[in-house]
Order: sequence, then structure tokens, then C-alpha cells
Amino acid sequence: MSEQLFKVNGIELCAESFGNSEHPVILLIMGAQASMVWWDKDFCQRLADKGHFIIRYDNRDVGRSTIYEPGNPQYTFEDMADDAIHILNHFGIEKAHIVGMSMGGMLTQILALRHPERVLTVSLLSTSNFAPDLPPMEEKVLDYFSNAAATDWTNEASVIAFTVGKWKVLAGSKHPFNEKRVYDLAEEEIRRSRNMASMNNHGLVTGGESYLARTGDIDVPALVIHGTEDPIIPYEHGVALARTIPGSVLLTLEGTGHELQHEDWDTIIDAISNHTTSRIR
Repeated sequence: MSEQLFKVNGIELCAESFGNSEHPVILLIMGAQASMVWWDKDFCQRLADKGHFIIRYDNRDVGRSTIYEPGNPQYTFEDMADDAIHILNHFGIEKAHIVGMSMGGMLTQILALRHPERVLTVSLLSTSNFAPDLPPMEEKVLDYFSNAAATDWTNEASVIAFTVGKWKVLAGSKHPFNEKRVYDLAEEEIRRSRNMASMNNHGLVTGGESYLARTGDIDVPALVIHGTEDPIIPYEHGVALARTIPGSVLLTLEGTGHELQHEDWDTIIDAISNHTTSRIR
């Protein structure tokens, strides 16, 4: 299905679906500073081919959804979690399996606590509840993002170079870095973006603390997927998250960083499909 742009509560949200709408629904929520294109179309289609109806969408300030002036996001993480509910409402879906990566995984946790009646299962990739005793991101990540201000966000080549460099910094060592694929997705993201500079607003969004402080209250089946070489949200975060959410399952990706590495797709898709299929209600 082609992309759909719709209005709700004074904002616009852009979404796209894959597969048979009669199949169990999986909603994909991407991380900070990344539009829905980073849920690769082939990834979505392969997950749909397992017997699921897949929806991916642009969060606020990325892609074709509503953007705000750079440096001035006028929304909270709770608002972003509620946007996921608006997506489900738009498609006429009562309940769904939620899959979130990084910030999207944080929003997924908030969803499971804020709207438990709409969530069947959660799958949490490369994310955390950010408990205070967990290790910080690696210095190389801080160093790289400190240069974001020097990027010319109106220049396509400059933005692509920053994006490719970012994913290279976040990659693990097990598999070769596929620079062409990342370059192509970065180009697609730019073509779809209302204003690339607005994506940096995600780093300024506040809220969610009251929900993340009680991740242990999540009472839907949880799958935690985390790479051992994640430099931005270290592996210990995934271990702690799996330990905190009752009955959750941890899938460890050896040598994987903060990424949806193509060579891990089969493992991730099979795990999510099995997790959601066995939990159909």
C-alpha cells in the first residue's frame, strides 16, 4: 500500500502498510532522528510474508509527518506514544503487536503502560528504560554527535555524509558495513523530508519518566533484542530490561551494534514473528 498522510489533533502523520490487513497487526516504531525508511521496505515485506499486517510510520519531526522549528519541539514523549494510537485508530485497529527500536522502544514501553488495552505484545530492539545505574553511551558516539551542529542541513551531500557516518559509528564489528545501502536510505530520507534539521528536535523532547520508572509493571509478553556491541545503548541495558519486565525473553545479537544489520534480519524477523504468533489473543 502507498503512503497515507492524515490529520489528527492538529498534526499530520504519515504511515505505510504491507501485507494482508486481515492478518495480525505489527506496528513498527523507529528511533530518534530516523524516519520510517530505516524500517527497510524489504524487511517489512519479509515480516509481512510471515503472515502479518505491517505498519510503519514517520514520527513527528521526521519524514512527511508534522515538523517543528528546529530547537523547539512542542510535544512530549507521551504525545509521541499517543501518536501510535492515532495510527492504529486510522487503520481501524483495536489491538496490535508493537515493535520499537531505540527511542521507538522507549515509546513502546510507554504505550504498554499508558494504553495497555491496545497492546498485545512488545518487541524491544536496542533500547532501554534508562535506569540510573546503567552504563552510558560510548565516548565515540558523544564525539560524533557533538559535530552535528557543523552539518549544513540544507545541503544534501552534507546531510548524507553525516547520516552515513552516524550509522558507521553505531555499527558492530561482526558484519561488514554496507555503505551503499545506508547511502541509498539516506537519499530516500532526504527526498521524503519536510526539513531534515527538524529531526534533531528528538534530542530535546522531554517526558516519559513516570512510565519508564515502572517498566516492571508491563504485563504483556515482551521480547528484548540487543546487540553486544551497541555503543549508544550498551548491551547491559538490554539485559537489565529483560530482567525487569516479567517473563520477557532476551535475544542476544553477538557482534551487532545499534542497527538493523541486514545479516541479522532472518534472526530478528523469525524471533518477532514467533513471539507475536504464539501470543495471538
